[in-house]
Amino acid sequence: MKTLVSLSAVLFGFSCLASAQSPTATPNKPKIMLVGDSTQTPSAGYGTGFCANLVGVDCLNHAKGGASTKTYRNDGLWEKALAVKPDYMLIQFGHNDEASKEHQARETDLVTEYPANLKRFIEEARAHGIKPILVTPITRRYYQADGKIHSDLLAHSEAMKKVAATTHTQLIDLQTLSIHYFNAITPEEADQLGNKKRDADGKVIADKTHFNAQGSYVFGRIVAVELGKTVPALAKYVRPTAAILPPEAIRTLDVLNGARTRIVLVGDSTVNPGGGWGAGFCPLLAPNVECINDALNGRSSKSFYDEGAWTKALAEHGDYIFLQFGHNDQPGKGPKRETDPETTYAANLRRYINEARANGARPILVTSLSRRTYKDGKLVEDALAAYAAATKRVGAEEKVPVIDLYADSTKLLKTMTQEQADGFDAATHPDATGKGPDRTHLNTQGQVLFGRMVANDTAKVCPELAPFILPAAKAN
Repeated sequence: MKTLVSLSAVLFGFSCLASAQSPTATPNKPKIMLVGDSTQTPSAGYGTGFCANLVGVDCLNHAKGGASTKTYRNDGLWEKALAVKPDYMLIQFGHNDEASKEHQARETDLVTEYPANLKRFIEEARAHGIKPILVTPITRRYYQADGKIHSDLLAHSEAMKKVAATTHTQLIDLQTLSIHYFNAITPEEADQLGNKKRDADGKVIADKTHFNAQGSYVFGRIVAVELGKTVPALAKYVRPTAAILPPEAIRTLDVLNGARTRIVLVGDSTVNPGGGWGAGFCPLLAPNVECINDALNGRSSKSFYDEGAWTKALAEHGDYIFLQFGHNDQPGKGPKRETDPETTYAANLRRYINEARANGARPILVTSLSRRTYKDGKLVEDALAAYAAATKRVGAEEKVPVIDLYADSTKLLKTMTQEQADGFDAATHPDATGKGPDRTHLNTQGQVLFGRMVANDTAKVCPELAPFILPAAKAN
């Protein structure tokens, strides 16, 4: 199968080609930061296209999928954004501030709380020497019988405009701009700018909120141009002509449209088909997505490479390579396998990332599956936590998506008892010690559960793959 060589890791990619964080800031360049929800992110919003349409600046994307004006602060994201001290901050919220039965923890009152949260953002940004710019929420693509957009975010946009007026804050009215844009094209043309997803019945439908690579570049251009108009001092940093989609972004469009795609799994026994989540993950992929499991029992990030297994994995010419190590990198595994999470382990991950990209593959990091040992009724969190943290740090620094399986599996297991968690234990496994229950490897039930967990996270970090992850009822 033909593969496509990726551009330099320094470039902003799209979907699985970029993480939610941007490159390290460069001294003396204006720092422009996006703060908001998924409609700004690199993977599902206009963030990638926005940054691609700016030159001579550090474009920092701190948007977070699912965030509202409430949760962005409560989750500590606002504090982290302020700590970076950008020169300009484009603040856009609204989608997740709406009332929602499914997500009540993030909704805010439109009349009081939403405006108050925006005002607080503005005040604190200015106190840190940051120039805030409000951006009204981009419209969802809800066309009605008259062929026109009927937005459900008009009230939030008007509330934001009032805040901008009373606080003398510059504003980009993206709600109005996006409505005008979509009213000038057909619903079918609008769908070509968005991702796809599965509805509650498992049917593939158009995602009316989020963007694919093409949509990101269209609306990223619109926001960049409006930024130059709103803040004339920044006009010289806006590209004179629209940025062109790079090859790897075009490839994500091919994947989204059903092109043959190959995923290669690399890791240890907790990924390997014999006792890992890979056996539950691969059957969840549609026929156009081939899944090859090259994970090997007992390997670490060091030994997998040293023994030549990585060379074999690269020879599979995967479009995506999922990388998960940690279990055998820990102390006590011997000099041929052990690594330090902050130094040699992190260096190994970077080597895998660079060589995967050079081979035309898109790397995705996966943090280690948690062990299932309890003490005094509580899950024991061992040294794997340090390796998971290092994996996330490398992912952010190298702009590689991270599936945080360690956090997901730990969160689930903390709701269980030892007896319940033992329901996932493998009966026999070559790597088991034989001294008691195998609380590392998985039986069929565990493979299905944690394979689904990885698949669900894959749909989030690689939206182009979401339509090809089968619902439970249709999994093989």
